[in-house]
Amino acid sequence: MNIRTSLPRFGAMIALSLLALTGCTAPTAATPTDTPAADALRIDDAWVKSADEGMSAAFGTLVNESDEDVTVTAVSSAASPMIELHETVENDAGEMVMREIAGGFVVPAGGRLTLEPGGDHIMMMDLAAPLRAGDEVSFTMTMSDDSTVDFTAPVKDYSGANENYDGGDEHDGMDH
Repeated sequence: MNIRTSLPRFGAMIALSLLALTGCTAPTAATPTDTPAADALRIDDAWVKSADEGMSAAFGTLVNESDEDVTVTAVSSAASPMIELHETVENDAGEMVMREIAGGFVVPAGGRLTLEPGGDHIMMMDLAAPLRAGDEVSFTMTMSDDSTVDFTAPVKDYSGANENYDGGDEHDGMDH
């Protein structure tokens, strides 16, 4: 046996074997995550505006701790049979009006979305009962992947952000 020619061939076989093995375990690009969007989202400083009847709104800061955008597509609560995700925009007449936001709230990857009076908010219509300061309201947010986040928000007195609703005559001029 010639040792000089056997060692290079043996080394080449080992190198090819290692290359084949590492090719099988190489990471793939853009592997989608199987983590529910709800695991990455929370709401900080949530609160609800007190109201005797009609409409109210919920506010807070949505925080996304993931590397992907998270979209809130719906919110439900026993306190209101009709809840919409709203934005506040200027209409053609220069008035600030509320309207349902198409597609829901997008919370950027690693970012925040502030829900506040006069801005984006969770609109509660046709309240089931009065919301009094000191009460608490429970909500369920649904994400675009159908995962959910439950949260509870205290009710507070607040008298600002009196925009009109731009979604139908029955709500125009009502405060939120």
